[in-house]
Formats: sequence, structure tokens, C-alpha cells
Amino acid sequence: MGLLVFMRNLLLALCLFLVLGFLYYSAWKLHLLRWEDSKYDKLGFLLNLDSKLPPELASKYANISEGVCKPGYASALMTLIFPKFSKPAPMFLDDSFRKWARIRDFVPPFGIKGQDNLIKAILSATKDYRLTPALDSLSCRRCIIVGNGGVLANKSLGLKIDDYDVVVRLNSAPVKGFEKDVGGKTTLRITYPEGAIQKMEQYEKDSLFVLAGFKWQDFKWLKYIVYKEKVSWTHNIQREKEFLRKLVKARVITDLTSGI
Repeated sequence: MGLLVFMRNLLLALCLFLVLGFLYYSAWKLHLLRWEDSKYDKLGFLLNLDSKLPPELASKYANISEGVCKPGYASALMTLIFPKFSKPAPMFLDDSFRKWARIRDFVPPFGIKGQDNLIKAILSATKDYRLTPALDSLSCRRCIIVGNGGVLANKSLGLKIDDYDVVVRLNSAPVKGFEKDVGGKTTLRITYPEGAIQKMEQYEKDSLFVLAGFKWQDFKWLKYIVYKEKVSWTHNIQREKEFLRKLVKARVITDLTSGI
């Protein structure tokens, strides 16, 4: 009798195992078929980034001359090639950051999850900065991002760079003495701790310093700076470079020097 009960339980366990195995296999095949038919990669980007503009975008911007600011163009194109794209918060965080629920659901660099107390402490000790009134009044802004590598050397792009409404420089990108190649205007200087200029006198007085928080230590670093505490940090930029290359390939942004 004991042997029969044992055999019955063994068969029941085996049947359960087979059912679970079948369900798992079916789910995997369904996911595989769906993935093969998907137009997007694992990150959520459109697989065919070199495709032509959709008719609605092509017709809307067809009559705008090359080089002229196109209101809403970058946002519309970004949404097309990366549907997860959204504008959940203003450019700069202020005391109202808690109401932006979407960015609070994601950890850095895609959100501020877990950083509430640090951000509150930083904002309580800093001023509320914005772009200049002249830039804020523009219905469309032409922006250019200037890196800190040597690829701009001897390119004589300075005048072309300064022609943009907003000139964004990254990290410790030099300006003084290199105006012919990199221009002289700096609207925003965006940096993370490891790439920041270390000497205060080297920052442009008429520009804004913007922290790009890629990890929780970056917010802590800014708090250290604001409260004059001991500083430490680490960072890896490989993921951000991959993201930028996709934007270049999809023509959301233009890499003037092929340096990314």
C-alpha cells in the first residue's frame, strides 16, 4: 500500500512538472515570435533607424529651410524612434520635483528614485536657476552640444557653434584659447563629478552649471560640494555612449565631428 501511494505521488509530481514545462516552453516560444515581429530592440529603439521620416513629419517640416529652427521636431522624431520617450519634468529640478511621479519611479540616470532627501537638501541651499529671459521667450531654440575631446581641433567650427541659441558644453570642455575651433559662447555646462572642472575660476561667469546625475553617488557629490564636505565618486559612461550613438544614427542629433 505504501508503494502504491509513493508511485501515485511520484506520477502526480511528474505530471505537474510536465505541465509547468509545457507552459514555460509555450511562453518562451510566444515571446520569441513576438520579438521576431517587433520593430524595436531590447532598449526600445526602432530597429530601422535609417528609415525615412513618416509622412506626417515630412509634410509638417517640408517647407522649413535647412538650418532653421524646427519647433517640436526633435521631440516628435525622438518619440517616433523611441516610444518610451517622454518629457515628464521641466529642464531643471526645483522644490516641486516630488509631483513628477514618473521620474521618481526610476533610478538614475533615468529618474531620481531614492534621492528625495539628497535633492531636498541640495535645493534648500541653492538658488532656483533658469535659462535667461531672452532664451525662455523663444518659441524654438537651436541647440548644440560640445564635448571635451580633441576632435574639434583645427576644424574651425567656432563661428558655427556660436550661431546656435543654446551652446551646451560637457564636463571640462575647454574654451579659452580655442575659440576658433570650439566657439566662445557657453549657455550650459553639463557635467558629472568625474568630468567636472576642478577650479572655480575656469567656469564661465555667464553660464549655468548643470549636474547630470547618472548614479546616486552623483547627487551625494553635489551635496558634498554645496555643504563643503569631503568628496568621493565613481562612474562608467559606456551605457550613455551607446544611447548617444543611437540618437546620432536616427538623426535626432548630429555629430559634427564623428567623435561619439
